[in-house]
Amino acid sequence: MPRQLHAKIDSFPLTRAFTISRGAKTSAEVVTCTISDNGVSGHGECVPYARYGETVEGVMEAIKAFNDAIASGMSREELQSAMAAGAARNAIDCALWDLEAKLSGTRVSTTACRILPRPVPTAVTISLGEPADMADQARAHTSQKLLKVKVGTSDDRARMHAVASAAPDAEIILDANEGWDESNIREHLLLAAELHIGLIEQPMPAGKDEILAHIPHPVPICADESVHTLADLESLSDRYDAINIKLDKTGGLTEALRMRDRARELGFGVMIGCMVGSSLAMAPAVLLAQDADWVDLDGPLLLARDRSPGLVYTGSLVSPPSAELWG
Repeated sequence: MPRQLHAKIDSFPLTRAFTISRGAKTSAEVVTCTISDNGVSGHGECVPYARYGETVEGVMEAIKAFNDAIASGMSREELQSAMAAGAARNAIDCALWDLEAKLSGTRVSTTACRILPRPVPTAVTISLGEPADMADQARAHTSQKLLKVKVGTSDDRARMHAVASAAPDAEIILDANEGWDESNIREHLLLAAELHIGLIEQPMPAGKDEILAHIPHPVPICADESVHTLADLESLSDRYDAINIKLDKTGGLTEALRMRDRARELGFGVMIGCMVGSSLAMAPAVLLAQDADWVDLDGPLLLARDRSPGLVYTGSLVSPPSAELWG
């Protein structure tokens, strides 16, 4: 019997509204892909992202268009050239990884990880809001070693002060989500340095970030929306110090592993990040994150309910996935 591919839409309500510079959401709408072969099934999850022109319906159609190719035995390597990078390819790629592991009895970590996988520290996200509210969120996570703070307005000084004061012992990543511009970036960078911020993520809009090649970086700057796949890396070397690898951008773990290795060769710091999804979406990324400089895989912590079994979060640490979850 040929392999069978199925896709469905799942919705996970959030514990509170999640707000960034581009808007707010109250639930995570994801697409779950399942590939079955002789009674064994592999699973993958993706999060369609409107910023990149994706919709849940469009991603469902893109996945289903590969029914015949998967039934004919298309490999992960063949998938890379047959399908564009993005959420749909991520779901299929990760489902194939999971299926291969189950059919072979060999965990994905034996291929994807250079070392025996272990729990890694992950950031916890502070949603964009008024300074006092953001300070309250930070105080609620005083045990966390790394906070990712959503900013990205014309004047984020009060927010930066509020969170830094509320979490003096945490390393802070500021994520502007393309929300700064040439009129305020220098001021924000200098204040970030004064507050001992550890990293600033995507301060300028993708495609309009040339200024980063011509101004000092008192705090390292990480590309997110400006970097998707391996092909993007070399053009960013004059303006970014680090890159954020997300499986929904790379189109799966296969491309992400290549991207991680090439980023190291080019001297970039590496962050492994995520969209807001369930433990199934985070599981392959936890393996990718084993030797990352920064890990931001707290998506399931934002959900009112997660998949079962899910990833195990203990304090600041997220553990590798169990075989029952993925890989």
